[in-house]
Amino acid sequence: MFNDLILLLMSTLILFICILISVAFFTLMERKILGYIHIRKGPNKVGMIGLLQPFSDALKLFTKEQTYPHMSNLNLYYMCPILSMFLALLMWVCIPFSSILLNFNLSVLFFLGLSSLGVYCVMLAGWSSNSNYAMLGSLRSVAQSISYEVSLVLILISFLFMISSFSFFDLMKYQEIIWFLFLFFPMSIMWIVSSLAETNRSPFDFAESESELVSGFNVEYSSGGFALIFMAEYMSILFMSMICVLLFLGPDFQNFMFFIKITFMAFFWVWVRGTLPRYRYDKLMYLSWKTYLPISLNMVLFYFSLSVFTLFFFS
Repeated sequence: MFNDLILLLMSTLILFICILISVAFFTLMERKILGYIHIRKGPNKVGMIGLLQPFSDALKLFTKEQTYPHMSNLNLYYMCPILSMFLALLMWVCIPFSSILLNFNLSVLFFLGLSSLGVYCVMLAGWSSNSNYAMLGSLRSVAQSISYEVSLVLILISFLFMISSFSFFDLMKYQEIIWFLFLFFPMSIMWIVSSLAETNRSPFDFAESESELVSGFNVEYSSGGFALIFMAEYMSILFMSMICVLLFLGPDFQNFMFFIKITFMAFFWVWVRGTLPRYRYDKLMYLSWKTYLPISLNMVLFYFSLSVFTLFFFS
């Protein structure tokens, strides 16, 4: 049992290191893609074709002077970015890689629990800064995240009804013949849009509206605190890309194509940012409560009846 524990700790550590490196290069990929969308080069000075740029950025951020607002709630102010980063890292533990890691049967519930905890980090980061801009940004972010969590969970329930399991691993077994993208096409599109809103990315980046809120809830953070919030956001983007692949793009953990699909989904996140203008806030809420909620509720009933029908007549 002791050997198993050591192996588990080692594989988790390797996973975390790989995630941090992938976040570094994902930032470089985003800047390159946005550069080519703007018809320019992007980072190309530090190292060959800019490969060392993420590491120089990290070095710059973590060696800068750490400032804090005089009237801020200091303990919470410092703890929020650390907790945000910790939750973003911990979410990856529930993914059943070929090394299995912690492939527990309720991994979907673990993911939902941790992703909803991330809202508190944003809310407390904005509140503890004691700044009007940060507070407004955190309120927007919380309202947006809670609204879209409802539709995310309902969409996810439709998938879970069809596999009758709470494990991500079973999603792989049920997609060996046909991808769920073809069976759940409208739900898949809704999932991607809700994921964009959940990760506070363009065109739903109201928590960080530079033109209105001067960068939003993280406006008072500098140096390491800003870097941790930034890394947590990019980790959640990569994680949601992986969840998209797990749900409807035919995951196969032993196949290299699995990682190509994740890269494509991450590219899609950046592509959307470079293409679409920011939504209006009332339209965002209208989309969530008056469009996605009724549609996802109806689809839940449809897929539930479908699963019951197949259970009775084909089992």
